[in-house]
Amino acid sequence: MPKLSCLHLLALVLALAGALPVSSQSELDALLTRAERTDFAETSSYADVIEMVERLAALSDDIHLTSFGYTNEGRRLPLLVVGAPDASPESVRATGKTRVYLQGNIHAGEVCGKEALLMLLRDFARGQYPDWTDDLVLIVAPIYNADGNERVDLGNRPRQHGPIGGMGQRPNAQGLDLNRDHMKLDSPEARSVVGMMNAYDPHVSVDLHTTNGTRHAYRLTYSPPLHPNTPMVVDHFLRDAWLPAVTERIKEKRGWDYYYYGNHNPRRPGWYTFDYRPRFNNNYIGLRNRMAILSEAYAYDTFEDRVSATLWFVEEVLGFAQENAREIRSIVEEAELRSVVGQPLATRATFEQSAEEVTILMGEVDEERHPSTGEIILRRREVAIPTSMFEFGTFVASETSIAPEVYYVRPEAADAIDRLRAHGVTMVPLAAEQQMALERFRIDSTTVAPTPFQGRSERTLHGAWVASIETLPAGTVAVPVDQSLGRLAFTLLEPRSDDGLANWAIFDPQIGAGSYPVLRAPSRR
Repeated sequence: MPKLSCLHLLALVLALAGALPVSSQSELDALLTRAERTDFAETSSYADVIEMVERLAALSDDIHLTSFGYTNEGRRLPLLVVGAPDASPESVRATGKTRVYLQGNIHAGEVCGKEALLMLLRDFARGQYPDWTDDLVLIVAPIYNADGNERVDLGNRPRQHGPIGGMGQRPNAQGLDLNRDHMKLDSPEARSVVGMMNAYDPHVSVDLHTTNGTRHAYRLTYSPPLHPNTPMVVDHFLRDAWLPAVTERIKEKRGWDYYYYGNHNPRRPGWYTFDYRPRFNNNYIGLRNRMAILSEAYAYDTFEDRVSATLWFVEEVLGFAQENAREIRSIVEEAELRSVVGQPLATRATFEQSAEEVTILMGEVDEERHPSTGEIILRRREVAIPTSMFEFGTFVASETSIAPEVYYVRPEAADAIDRLRAHGVTMVPLAAEQQMALERFRIDSTTVAPTPFQGRSERTLHGAWVASIETLPAGTVAVPVDQSLGRLAFTLLEPRSDDGLANWAIFDPQIGAGSYPVLRAPSRR
């Protein structure tokens, strides 16, 4: 047997240890995002993203590339799977690991998440996070609003500090805000992402954004799901354990302050979070009994610092997830087992004021000129002003209804049935006509919003459930509420729900004919 040189022995040891070949390592070291290549003057195009994720999948045996649907203009939505034998939903779920979905660029002017996720994947491929996949599978969509990403304009997000080379627009190519489309599913992107959730069933979802305007001192703000129907076990774990731990670790390692998302307006004193309705991604996922975390980098930080703030946040979120992977799965399973039938659930809600004032770190900004347009942009100043105020970071029900045993959707409401099916709600069609003692919603009046929102005129129904003997035709679908998506089904089908199918005018043809096409079997519990 010939003698092996030291170099050959080293190469053999590295190969046996599963290390990357030297050529692959050097290619990964040279693989930079467009933001990095331009010293954070520009953001990645769709072509840049596709080129980078294809290179990552080619260079790393641990990163698998697939897609989860298409945009309105036909762009393929890339999805990367890390920590499973391949990218198929079956393989991912068969691992038994905690599944974490990471999403960037739902608003394509808020591009720090897109860049941070590409950097995270590259750094994973370089061996920076070796323990994550022991307990986690990562499911990564770096460029959700791909059509909006391509509509780069120097005037988009006008006060935001960069990228100075411009960024995409907030809506998709249809003019729809994808972060308002999770209930009505009017966009192909929303249908694609909900289809992905049904297929991969992530335990956790992280949605990466940039703030819109309040001048505070936090480098990043965050939020758990806000709808009051979110399972309490999910809410408590996020608020009492996960988010505080991430905040402390960031402060200890980086010296930066992070806090719950909020906005402050002197004419409306207090620190106010955003809307609780499940049209928003974060709140929608909570109604699916899953954990969701919203990330909002600070708009007036430099683009480079926003990317760093987001990257560090995701690193700590995933580090905590890896350490607590079994408990996360257990909490989700517990939420799944808790039936809501017979429980009062919110159909509408209002802000809940904190019991005492809290200290919020307010900030200041300097005005600068955009080097190409001359327009004013704002830059964060190193100032933190502790300010006492009440916090309005949670919601309580202002109106409730008792969750029934079953909803029955009549076959003429085919559009609604299609949307329920797209959400993954369990339904059972009636094979033959049946007569039942049920409740129908007696409509007393309706109110239609004076101006359309997101392409629809929102409708509010006024009335009450009344007992009735009903004959249901074949093709009616029964929607049991004692199912995994029972909270979501309730919110979609209750007539007084302020984010249900009635609100979004999906039932307008039937309501126009004088009836609400959903009946219900009341709870006997």
